[in-house]
Amino acid sequence: MNPSSKLWYLEKISLLDDLSEGELKEMDEKTTMKTAEKDSYIYFPNEPSKVVFFLKEGRVKIGTYSEDGKEVIKTILYPGEMFGELGLAGYETRNDWAKAMDDNVRFCTLSVEDALDIMRHNADFNIKVTKQIGDRLVKLERKLEALVFKDSRTRIIEFIRDLGRERGRKVGFETLIEHNLTHQDMANLTATSRQTVTTILNELKANNLINFDRKSILIRDLDKLG
Repeated sequence: MNPSSKLWYLEKISLLDDLSEGELKEMDEKTTMKTAEKDSYIYFPNEPSKVVFFLKEGRVKIGTYSEDGKEVIKTILYPGEMFGELGLAGYETRNDWAKAMDDNVRFCTLSVEDALDIMRHNADFNIKVTKQIGDRLVKLERKLEALVFKDSRTRIIEFIRDLGRERGRKVGFETLIEHNLTHQDMANLTATSRQTVTTILNELKANNLINFDRKSILIRDLDKLG
């Protein structure tokens, strides 16, 4: 199969593992592949939630803007993930925005009606989608609790630790995170400032808890990070 074909990309999405060959081909016929360039918006708040998105290549950030215009990132998505899924839960309009973080971000769109139809006929896919929606709502609830009850330093350290567990790979006893996030991205994800992120990272490095450069963080020991 052509590795640039839409069906090839669909087969790489773990959420679709439980679809039969026929269902996957049907989805291939009903989806539309699109691209977005770095810093361009994929959708805006208050737009109708008529389609869901399956990310093929590149990264997408989901976020909102605070009252003073500051960017607040809710989450960063990587290839293989679905987004814009709240339309499946009955939300008629979007309450956040999605923006491409890299050049040539590729994704497929599928109408909410078609996605719901697949969910009705495939219990495993239904369960996976429902679980993903639930997991993301739990993460947002945890983030809100952290903003209320935890200081900036704790939020930044917990963000690094979570990133290590979710995206890191073991290198001996250490954990390597290859992330391509700027300090401003980390600040927007933790509701802190770029200066605070830089200060905390340098402090952790001075204490030999991490090492880092522009594109990676090496955590000496996940359990001792703090």
